[in-house]
Amino acid sequence: MPSTQEKVDVVLIGGGIMSSTLGAMLTELQPEWEIRVYEKLDYVAEESSDPWNNAGTGHAALCELNYTPEDENGHVDLAKASQINEQFHHSRQYWSHLVDNGVLAEPKSFINQVPHISYGRGEKGRDYIKNRYEQMVRNPLFSEMEYTDDPATQAEWLPLMFEGRGPGQVNGISRTKIGTDVDFGSLSHQLLNYVGDKGATIRTSHQVTDLERSSDGWVVTVKDLLSHETHKVNAKFVFNGAGGGALPLLQKSGIPEGRGYGGFPVSGIFLRTSNPDLVARHQAKVYGQASFGAPAMSVPHLDTRVVDGKDYLLFGPYAGFSPKFLKGGRFTDLPFSVRGNNLPTMLNVAKDNTDLVTYLVSELASSKKARFESMHEFIPNIDPSNWEFIQAGQRVQVMKKDPKKGGVLSFGTELISSADGSIATLLGASPGASTAVSIMLNLLKTCFPRQYSAWEPAIKDMVPSLGRSLADDETLLKELSEYTARTLKLI
Repeated sequence: MPSTQEKVDVVLIGGGIMSSTLGAMLTELQPEWEIRVYEKLDYVAEESSDPWNNAGTGHAALCELNYTPEDENGHVDLAKASQINEQFHHSRQYWSHLVDNGVLAEPKSFINQVPHISYGRGEKGRDYIKNRYEQMVRNPLFSEMEYTDDPATQAEWLPLMFEGRGPGQVNGISRTKIGTDVDFGSLSHQLLNYVGDKGATIRTSHQVTDLERSSDGWVVTVKDLLSHETHKVNAKFVFNGAGGGALPLLQKSGIPEGRGYGGFPVSGIFLRTSNPDLVARHQAKVYGQASFGAPAMSVPHLDTRVVDGKDYLLFGPYAGFSPKFLKGGRFTDLPFSVRGNNLPTMLNVAKDNTDLVTYLVSELASSKKARFESMHEFIPNIDPSNWEFIQAGQRVQVMKKDPKKGGVLSFGTELISSADGSIATLLGASPGASTAVSIMLNLLKTCFPRQYSAWEPAIKDMVPSLGRSLADDETLLKELSEYTARTLKLI
């Protein structure tokens, strides 16, 4: 039987980068608030935030080609890229603030400088990369970008990819040296350690099973997965940051703002190596161009990864389909998420994305031999014995209502909050983790309007460029870029 209800100020559902970021912010802004964190697994940050469940790219739109679409007239749309780049600057500033205040330890335990490179094959691919570079470099946010189609320079920048290639190949690559690799698992652990040291209660192996309205917030039902006991907590504010598990809880909350949302799960596999000879010959994150019908998260890339102080290479992802919403989820997750209010949305998405479904099924059915063959675009000479397959984390793309199409598939993140600001849910995937700081700042402004004005001076200490455009203020951009590079030991 449920025990007597506890009363707390904040409940954070999920122990990943989103909850840990919000928890750290609220701990600094309102230290007297009582915070509870509930994580279903036996350790925090083991799902999407775990370093081997994602590629660790500090998404700043420096190399990701899906953020810079080109129209038939050759115009490259930089709006999304500029937005994401500014948001990653917010993350860098906040992390620098935490390093300055002793909250985060050695920066290299979670962030390392790794050049970001875009790669186009053939004349068409080369021309796009060159055109993209020429338009991006005029924007102060991307002014450090370089371009080359010279084979000797390409071999110098990326010896593993370009040394020994035969003559006559045409390729274009652009490079930004100030890109980063981020271990969001390590970062989440450090943030939650800080939150816990300041008085928050963090419970692993605890699953939130229900959410009900109360007179002053929400009654949160929590099951201890070890003792199988259930208890209830009365919270004034709830953040539902359960990753792939967020949609079912959003539905259980019953808030009208959550009606019509669905989730489209995408699975993935990476190839990984720690062979020192290979790692030494590739120090970069190199993003190529997506196959026709491929989701944005399936763009092929060959990445340097730094985990626990050791360098690896990661290639992939090989996308596939699974009805699970979490890596440790159930095959019933997708069918059980269907409701009367989101079924029309989901059917319209299915109707308009048959090529995507076909692509994912074909990827799922591809052989190991075929997967290694796809690496030849990046690495001409491959010894499969140097590589191992690892399962990536599940990504649940947002399906939402659309006035014209009835329903669309979104590849970003979506923050859904109730009208009274007492509960907020985050749905979606990349570039979520890299932009967690901006997402949480938006949440603070939306859900805590009465407190926000009093918090604003402290928030601007956390993120000095908040409310200002770095693209329009080159002096501020240079000042803050140098500050974060120095503080985070990226120079």
